Amino acid sequence: MPGPDGWDDDAGATDVVRGVPFRPMSISEMLDGAIAGIRRRPRTTLGLSVAISTVIQVTSSVAAYFFIGNEARDEVTPDVLLESLGAQVTLTVLGLVLSAGGILLMAGLMAPILGRELVGMPIAPRQAWRDSRPRLGRLVGTVAAVMGVSLGALALPVVPFFALIAVDAHPAFGVVAGLIGFPVGIGLMVWLYILLVQAVPAVVLERRTVTGALRRAVTLSKGRWFRTCGTLLLALLVTVFMGFFALRIPFLFVQLVFFGDASGDGATMGALAVDTLGRIVSWSVVLPFDAGVIALLYMDRRMRREGFDLELRSRGRSAAAVVASGPADDAAREDGFIDLWRTDPVPARPWTGANP
Repeated sequence: MPGPDGWDDDAGATDVVRGVPFRPMSISEMLDGAIAGIRRRPRTTLGLSVAISTVIQVTSSVAAYFFIGNEARDEVTPDVLLESLGAQVTLTVLGLVLSAGGILLMAGLMAPILGRELVGMPIAPRQAWRDSRPRLGRLVGTVAAVMGVSLGALALPVVPFFALIAVDAHPAFGVVAGLIGFPVGIGLMVWLYILLVQAVPAVVLERRTVTGALRRAVTLSKGRWFRTCGTLLLALLVTVFMGFFALRIPFLFVQLVFFGDASGDGATMGALAVDTLGRIVSWSVVLPFDAGVIALLYMDRRMRREGFDLELRSRGRSAAAVVASGPADDAAREDGFIDLWRTDPVPARPWTGANP
């Protein structure tokens, strides 16, 4: 249990109590740890998740209304159906991009929660926000960088396909370009996303710059890309089942019963409102799970690659002194927690006169 200084003196013996094991984790332990983090801090994690999910889903719904409107509901002519299909594909891609960005943002906000849970430190109300706020701008920049690099890798190989269509080239050339470009683009996007995903926890916990966090992610991912991919794939399967089936079925039922045969602006708005509410509820539950898995992947790599758990155990009371020293205010304790994770030299504090 945590001692009076906030440090867990018997790390390793309290893995069950802690919920997040203070040692290298198996894939199942990371999945369980993400759930444990939500269960032990429900107001913090779900509060952040509801805020992020609401912004994402409302944005998607507003875009859906203006992209499709009533034409897709009232018309059955081929032209309108084709236009609606194109709009729906666009909206699906937009929703996936926004959801992936929301998961990364949530992972950065959850990293201090799970980090404190990992080392057995107490988590005061609003502590996650106080830990993340100094690096919120860089966190957003890192999320944008990871998404931008991944989407750029997807777009670049398919440029010849769209260029051939634009110049009205022979269809055979377009088919060949598409058959090569799309698989290559998807493969590069997945590879880079998984390679860089650990930059999000790093930019918050290690107080790195955006480029420094990206380089850090590449270093941590070396030799473990397939394990990271498998862990995220399992988390995705859980997310798809919970988010798209179990949690949304009641809302889809309500939408079908009350607005299935209706038409007009009122029916469109009502159906869209019910669908939006269903997506907010479902994503608010699954978003912190995916984000927690990403944060725990980063911590697991720190322990496996750098012996982070062994380092803190060997530091023992000196690590506790970093957390507890100085003025007993929130800012000093936040700095002490972050210092446990940083890998770069930390300047001496004026009240201690020594480097931690």
